[in-house]
Amino acid sequence: MIVAKQLTKRFGAVVAVDNVSFEVQKGEIVGFLGLNGAGKTTAMRMLTGYLSPTSGSAEIAGLDVCEHSLEVRRRIGYLPENAPLYPEMRVDEYLRFRAGLKGVGRRRIGSRLDQVKELCGLQDSGRRIIGQLSRGYWQRVGLADAIVHEPEVLILDEPTMGMDPNQIRSSRELIRSFAGRYTMLFSTHHLPEAQAICQRAMIINKGRIAASGTPGELLGLLKGNVKVVAEIQGPAGAVRDMLLRLPGALSAAGGEDDAGREPGWDRYVLECGAGRDLRADVFTLAARNGWLLRELRVERGSLEDAFVEMTAQAEENGVS
Repeated sequence: MIVAKQLTKRFGAVVAVDNVSFEVQKGEIVGFLGLNGAGKTTAMRMLTGYLSPTSGSAEIAGLDVCEHSLEVRRRIGYLPENAPLYPEMRVDEYLRFRAGLKGVGRRRIGSRLDQVKELCGLQDSGRRIIGQLSRGYWQRVGLADAIVHEPEVLILDEPTMGMDPNQIRSSRELIRSFAGRYTMLFSTHHLPEAQAICQRAMIINKGRIAASGTPGELLGLLKGNVKVVAEIQGPAGAVRDMLLRLPGALSAAGGEDDAGREPGWDRYVLECGAGRDLRADVFTLAARNGWLLRELRVERGSLEDAFVEMTAQAEENGVS
């Protein structure tokens, strides 16, 4: 549905997007992750036809973005980072105006406005003046504008920028509710947001794709050691010593030195070699020695950990 091939954009001597290639399949929700200035917005503007690439190409639904610009724009719903709404207009007035510009027939505008307002949680906001809306509702109006013409593809640039935590949570749920209805590419530098919403993510760093995959696949690329957390009732010194003897164990923290621990129970963090999961070994060890065990889990990394590692690795490899 979205195809970028060796997409490059230069502004004088500055390379904002550098030979980027990727695909987004129909119905996918893909996150475009990167710090401010990484090239996310420039790439999205090329995909939507607002900027022409210096070299390379982009296609939406099989149509070249440059050669078939108007047809491509009919198929795209685009929400820029700062949605350019008219603050003096009322919500209904603005959406009706935008629907007309986007080719929605007069007979359908009324019903279409009802549909998008319901989808975006704006049912009771039609008479409100846009300039008096909160940041969260401002973005909702921008999103309603993006989908009013029933596009196939949604491209959202930092859709929760500037929102408070409650507004962010509400907007995430809204975007997640669009799954299966639209093909979506959205950019963010909030890693928990991408982990909560996207099916696949691309990490962009200094204009290049540093890594791509599902959140689980990106976590699997982490090179750090695995940590196993266990809560055990047993002689602390002996437990720690025997945990350290397990093949693949690197260190064992916790035990009798734990501050604020519940009497009789000790929490251990066992660091294992990369790729090693010693939970079964810990369980067997506890059972064999008659220790009680009430917690046993792997302490997994986050998408933020993957992001930091992938961008750092890109810099070490000379990506600039």
